[in-house]
Amino acid sequence: MTIKQQLYKQCLEFVDSRFQTIQNTIKEIQESLLSVTKSSAGDKHETGRAMLQLEREKAGNQLAEIQKLKAILNKVNPEAKHQKVTLGSVVYTTQSNYFIAISAGEMVLNTEKFYAISQATPMAQLLISKTVGDEVIFRNTTIKITQIL
Repeated sequence: MTIKQQLYKQCLEFVDSRFQTIQNTIKEIQESLLSVTKSSAGDKHETGRAMLQLEREKAGNQLAEIQKLKAILNKVNPEAKHQKVTLGSVVYTTQSNYFIAISAGEMVLNTEKFYAISQATPMAQLLISKTVGDEVIFRNTTIKITQIL
């Protein structure tokens, strides 16, 4: 399995893990909504239901975000080779290594660190459309692209 395929797989696992967590949260909220019983203090009951409704709405928004991440990952071809930095590129630089896909944080493969970043991040914006040998300046530091996969 290539480095790009391994990074892609880790991103998929990241999204699937977050998806499962949110699904479980939604399920728990649904169960809580069904089990809330009317107490003698009616206002307390209504407040509890309202809070659970807000939690369910928040979890629904998080679920929508996860689905957007999954849609972005579906556009990445882990088999593709790139001459220029684009979505799905693994970029080696003199400072750090990046996988342009989704923001999933730091990943380690065979003791090498990679940062999975989305196209919308400031670093990705600087790198997109660049080729090997190009330099970008990020936070007053000159960074050179050494390899693109």
